[in-house]
Amino acid sequence: MKKLLAKKYTAICLAGGLLLAGCTKDFLEINTNPSSYTPANYDPNFLFTSAQLTYTGSRDNGYEVWRSNLGVSSSMMQQLTSTVANWPGDKYVQNEGFTAAYWGTAVSGAYIEQVNPIVEVVKFTEGKEKYKNLYQMARIMRAMILQRITDQYGDVPYFNAGLGLYSQVYFPVYDEQSKIYADLLKEIEEATNALDPAGDKPPGDLYYNGDVEKWKRFGNTLLLRTAMRLTKVAPATAQEYVKKVVGKTMQDNSDNALVKHDASGGRVTVNRFSLVFGLNDIAPFTRLSKTYIDFLKNNNDPRLGVIAQLGNGDRTPANQKGMPNGYDQQGGPNNITNAPGFTGLNDYSFVSPPFLKLDAPTLALTYAEAELLLADAAQRWNIAGSAQTHYDNGVKAAITQYSVFGADAAVEDNAAAAYLAAHPYNAAKGLEMINTQFWAATLFNGYEAWNNWRRTGYPQLTPVAYPGNLTNGTIPRRLTYPLAEASDNPVNYKKASESVPGGDKLTSRVWWDTAN
Repeated sequence: MKKLLAKKYTAICLAGGLLLAGCTKDFLEINTNPSSYTPANYDPNFLFTSAQLTYTGSRDNGYEVWRSNLGVSSSMMQQLTSTVANWPGDKYVQNEGFTAAYWGTAVSGAYIEQVNPIVEVVKFTEGKEKYKNLYQMARIMRAMILQRITDQYGDVPYFNAGLGLYSQVYFPVYDEQSKIYADLLKEIEEATNALDPAGDKPPGDLYYNGDVEKWKRFGNTLLLRTAMRLTKVAPATAQEYVKKVVGKTMQDNSDNALVKHDASGGRVTVNRFSLVFGLNDIAPFTRLSKTYIDFLKNNNDPRLGVIAQLGNGDRTPANQKGMPNGYDQQGGPNNITNAPGFTGLNDYSFVSPPFLKLDAPTLALTYAEAELLLADAAQRWNIAGSAQTHYDNGVKAAITQYSVFGADAAVEDNAAAAYLAAHPYNAAKGLEMINTQFWAATLFNGYEAWNNWRRTGYPQLTPVAYPGNLTNGTIPRRLTYPLAEASDNPVNYKKASESVPGGDKLTSRVWWDTAN
């Protein structure tokens, strides 16, 4: 993988470059390093690798994981918490460094590190038989990347994103989210259906090493997730697309899309959570939330024994203790020492070591998510088969999926079966059970936990009462636009920020999150 990544970054530097003609017929041959990239030997597979890798987080100390995933989404969803006062997720305060982190800056963030390279792959491979499958995979990956951006902010640059080199549109408009979602559905469906088992098997693919059949199941699972995002605002469209993918989504945990990180490649290739929890200003103050730990403890969930560990190394499930959200170490009434039952920071549960290894994988999209979304569709609309069957499949998959983190993170099938026997599916509370389990299954993907909570209202979380919060004590519904856009793209930023229903605030809602 290190060789692949080394080539990849060379490719990034040369993407779209032009070589000047020489004065003699042998000039280029004489003056070109035979190991460097030229238009003749440029390989877009390495940029595809780059987009997949940076989807797991920025190369700069896991910047997006630190701020957008953990500091905002996971904390809002009370999966994690921190006593760092400027973590806005469970304090509902404005912190530009966190809320703007995923969008990024001129040198980092999703638009620079993910959108630009994946758009370059799409443009370079379009119409080239040699790269027919890479082209379709890149279309799917582009949709996945841009979906995460629009889900956080609402209307965003989409149709012209990353196309400055090709279209000379350097100040893209913010496209309406309704139009973005219509194109996401189209792109994912078309690209998935066009994948050809007889075509190329891209060697730079970190998810499946070019396995086209797995990519088809991945594409259909992403299409399912995209469609289900519309349950409140466009239920007929959601049902239409769910029906199209029934029987075509991920079939078991071996289909999970994940990046296997490289411990020897420095901060460029290691697991982003290991980076973040290795930072001195993060690790000492960040813990698993009381809400999350209590849910696992109260239900005798076998995941608790592998996910959580106390400061003394104790992983006994009964001894785990989650830290309540909304506390700091500023000396006021919300100082953590004032929390009920406080006995010391090390008495609160940390994320256990298997999940923080330098080479621990990152799960991008899972079979558990697919089955729980199908269960939701079946319960909600009586389509997609049996809600109970999908629920059982999803819960079992979520409980057992951590075996990829090593033997000390694995939960056996019989433990998952015992959990289901003790907590049988109840259709009368179906949507609550399904989507609470979705929350439990996305511990390390706070983005999706937050998206699904906004879509369904589950789990039913008690908001934090933190002094000076900007939401009137309610959990945020979107992130505000980066202030840098006011100078970088002023006309379009002004129009977009003024068009947000309710204003460009944490309490406003994106298009698909219409109030019930």
